[in-house]
This record gives sequence, structure tokens and C-alpha cells, in this order.
Amino acid sequence: MTTSGGSAGGGTGRTGAILALVFASLFWAGNYTVGETAVKTVDPLSLGFIRWAPAAIVLVILAQLIERPRWRTVLRKLPWLALLGVLGMVGFGVGLYEGLQYTTAVSASLIGSAAPVLITVAAAIALRERPGWRAWLGLAVATAGVVLVISRGSLDALLALRFNVGDLWVIAATVSWTAYTVLSRRRIGLTPLTSTAVQAVVATVVIGLIVAFTGLHLPGDAATWGSVAFIVLFPSVGSYLLWNTALRRVPAAVAGISLNLIPVFTVLIALAIGHPVSLAQWIGGAVVLTGVLLVTLPRRRDVRPDAEPSTALRNP
Repeated sequence: MTTSGGSAGGGTGRTGAILALVFASLFWAGNYTVGETAVKTVDPLSLGFIRWAPAAIVLVILAQLIERPRWRTVLRKLPWLALLGVLGMVGFGVGLYEGLQYTTAVSASLIGSAAPVLITVAAAIALRERPGWRAWLGLAVATAGVVLVISRGSLDALLALRFNVGDLWVIAATVSWTAYTVLSRRRIGLTPLTSTAVQAVVATVVIGLIVAFTGLHLPGDAATWGSVAFIVLFPSVGSYLLWNTALRRVPAAVAGISLNLIPVFTVLIALAIGHPVSLAQWIGGAVVLTGVLLVTLPRRRDVRPDAEPSTALRNP
């Protein structure tokens, strides 16, 4: 039997994982806002390279100082880490930036809101994670809130949306992120920091090989360099490290539903920089938070001192 200390530790670990997911979503919301501005002056591949090259350096140094990994052992996991790096950092990041060149932030956010559904279904198939009724209800509620936030309560705004090449890029990026999230749940014996660092190195190498042929275009003004610095520190180093850490404590479906917070945080960022926010968007944000809480708050049986840890929270 698990002791009460073990149960408490599991609850604390879950709370920490939820907080990590919240902050990861917050930083990624900033990536949407800042990235949309950056791609106006820097092409997506160049932005991807100057995003991951310094991020990889920072992550490798942190991994060496904090975890001191056995790099020969890490290299044995390189094929799997390379796959994750291509899916989650190259596929999602470059795909999103490519999409933001042609589509609106509204369309991109709406398409991105499909990620929790895809992740929940993919995790059920690939990982045999079986979301309970609260997860499905929370997913439905949060998705409804996202639609309300994006549309500002206007059905005409939703009906007026049209798919273009940018939307297709965002769809591809969302599918890539779904695969990354589900595959990241596999235990390979590496800590989150070291794993994320190697993935970032892979992303840098892959994008670097491409820009060697297409050409590297650097920002031409201080404002864009400031945007790049933000993207490196928060959506890159911060979000990916928090995300990969959280995936060790919660099911992929729970992590996926937290992505519904991104449009809410995007609205709050817009408010902070002076953009008006409608009543429908405030209400939609509250609905999203309700859906996320339905999924993330522990059930009564999960917080009993003498309860065994929920099998849904164990790594597969």
C-alpha cells in the first residue's frame, strides 16, 4: 500500500505539472502574438533557426550544469529524440510560422483548438489512455469556450472563416504537435531537460541544413531582435521544458486540454497592450477555464490520504 506521504507527493507532483502546463500555454500565447509580428520581416525558416540555435545552447549548458547527463547514453536515444525534435520543434514551429504569413490569427487559433481533441483521441489509441467522462465533458466545454473567444460571440464571424494555404500549414503543424505530445509520453530513461536540449540541437541542425540552401535572413531592426529574444527564452526554452516535464506526471489528454488556455492568454495579452476585449471573449475565457478545471482538479478518490495513485497518472 502507498503511504500517505506517497499520495501527498503524487498530489503535489500533479499540481506542479498543472502549473507547468499553464505557464507553457501562457508562453506559447506570447509566441502567437510575437511570432505573427516577426514573420513580417523574417522568413519562417530563418526565424526557426535563430530561435532554436541559441535555445539549444542554453538548454545544453543547463543540462550539463544541472543534470550532468552521460552523453554516450543519451546518444543511444538519438533516433527517438531526433524524431521528437523534427515533430515538435521543426514541424510545429516552422509550420505555424509559415501559416501566420498567410492566415489570420483568428483562423490559426481556431484550427489550433483542434489539438486537444486530436491528442485525446490519439492517446486513447496509441497509449491506451482512457479519458473519463470528466475529461470528455471538460474537453467539450473548453472547446466551446475557445470558439466563443475567437468568434466574439458572432456566428457570422465563424461562418465567414475561409481556409487558405496558411490554414493548411497550421493544420499540418497541429497534427505534428499531436504526434509529438503522444510520443513524448514514452519513457526513454532521460530527464526532461536533457531530452529537450537534444531535441533543440536536432531542430537546429535540421533547419540549419535547409537554410544553408534557402539562405539565412536575419532581423534588420532592434524590435525584431527583441521579439526573437522573447521567443528563444519563453516559448522555446521555457514552454518546451515545462511541457516535457508535465508530460511525466499527467496523461497526454490532460496536457492537450490545457492548450485551450492559449487563446484565453492571447486575449489577455491583447488587453495588456491596449487592444479591446469584448464581453463574449471574457465569457468565453471563463468557459475555457471551467473546462480545464473539470479535467485538472483531482477527484475525491485521488486526494484521499490512503488512496493508491490513479493509474491514469502513471507513465505508460
